[in-house]
Amino acid sequence: MTGDRSGSPTAGDMVRLARTFADRMAARRSIRQFSSRPVPMEVIEEAVRAAATAPSGANLQPWRFVVVTDAERKRRLREAAEAEEREFYARRASQEWLEAIAPIGTDWHKPFLEVAPVVIVVFEVHQGPRSPKPYYVKESVGIAVGVLITALHHAGLATLTHTPSPMRFLNEVCDRPPEERPYLVMPVGYPAPEATVPDLVRKPLPEVLIRR
Repeated sequence: MTGDRSGSPTAGDMVRLARTFADRMAARRSIRQFSSRPVPMEVIEEAVRAAATAPSGANLQPWRFVVVTDAERKRRLREAAEAEEREFYARRASQEWLEAIAPIGTDWHKPFLEVAPVVIVVFEVHQGPRSPKPYYVKESVGIAVGVLITALHHAGLATLTHTPSPMRFLNEVCDRPPEERPYLVMPVGYPAPEATVPDLVRKPLPEVLIRR
């Protein structure tokens, strides 16, 4: 990087940095077939540290990241999630939703919750005995999760955002108090050698970027 006389990066430098980052993120894909190969726990910790820098309403940082690596706890998590998912796919999901996700090929089977070496369960932190009333909770946690996914991808790990419905069983599995509400489950690890991803096409920039 060159920079101008003030030490700030030049416009050309900024464009190159932004383009390099965008190209790297364009290669990101959600993975459903994970290797059981262990991942460095320090990578997980640093990614969570990055996520915790996200902006939040009144800077109350209403998030909790529960890192699950214990095999028995992951087994319990999978069993509970699959029980909810069976009910969802069989009775609660609309036909419209089932048709929308058909190209992805998902169903109630969630082996990745047990196979992935790490599962991060993200909770929203609401008002409780030791936590104040938060503001813009879902927005704040959503931004933090975006940073987390980005940090893990940048470090070379694959992720999946999984949202079983309902998710209250996660409080029991993760030993969390009632004021913490489950937001999503994120398996993390390396793709399995046989891993495949749907042939999805992202919308072109002119379709998502509007100039005024």
